[in-house]
Amino acid sequence: MKSENDAEAKPGALGNPIRPKRKMGQNFLKSPKIAEFEAGYAEGKNALELGAGLGVLTRKLCEVANSVVAIEKDRGLFDRLKKDLVSSNLKLVNADFFDLDPEVFDKCNIMVSNIPYNISSKVLMWLSERKMQAVLCLQREFVEHIIAKQGSRKYSKLSVFAQLNFRIYPVKRVSRLSFYPAPKVDSSIILLDPKDSKIAEPAMKVISLLMEHKKKRMGNALADSSGQLGIGKALAKSLAEGRYADMRPFQLAPEELASFAEEIAEYIAEKGENSE
Repeated sequence: MKSENDAEAKPGALGNPIRPKRKMGQNFLKSPKIAEFEAGYAEGKNALELGAGLGVLTRKLCEVANSVVAIEKDRGLFDRLKKDLVSSNLKLVNADFFDLDPEVFDKCNIMVSNIPYNISSKVLMWLSERKMQAVLCLQREFVEHIIAKQGSRKYSKLSVFAQLNFRIYPVKRVSRLSFYPAPKVDSSIILLDPKDSKIAEPAMKVISLLMEHKKKRMGNALADSSGQLGIGKALAKSLAEGRYADMRPFQLAPEELASFAEEIAEYIAEKGENSE
């Protein structure tokens, strides 16, 4: 027999029916079992939740975490949650997550969230800058891209960025029916452990440019990116001579790409842009 806390959240349980806003990418978690699984990673920690939605995950986090900061941008949802969720360890904030003063979540040491597809990449960047551990429920296709291995079709600059910044552990597949409204695809829960290393912005720019031409030989990929790099095509092509001359960007592991990109970025910085 299900307890009240184990029953699926009813979209209109807090009053008027909830109409998800497509422009905000709203697909609300309604499964307490999934929420309980996610919240388990925050036991005894100071949790941060991006997008509280119907409060299903928020409620479970409050049961196990030391403290919870839950951000909800939608004013209507925030007002409902404010009435429905009362817990001494909960701080509920109505704001755009990316506009908040960092002091709001300064004590948080793990993010546990169900992330809308349209901000998934932005959230990864935010987490990488702050070196914060995270348990995220993301669209399965997005997860397949970030864990893709070199040489595979789905290996992209997103894969390289994610794997350079995090140790990534897929932990659970989540049916699309666990959300309201049900999206077209299933999701996956992943654990992200931040790595200590940091890739400098100039090197990351080189990686991004190379992966835009990932199927071309390295020299040609650099030559095609010469304008953005601020160097001549001939010079750009010559920089690939040596160990990677016959390789293509998508064949290199993230660490290999990072090492090569750092060399290119350092060379350009030393010689100056617009070098021929």
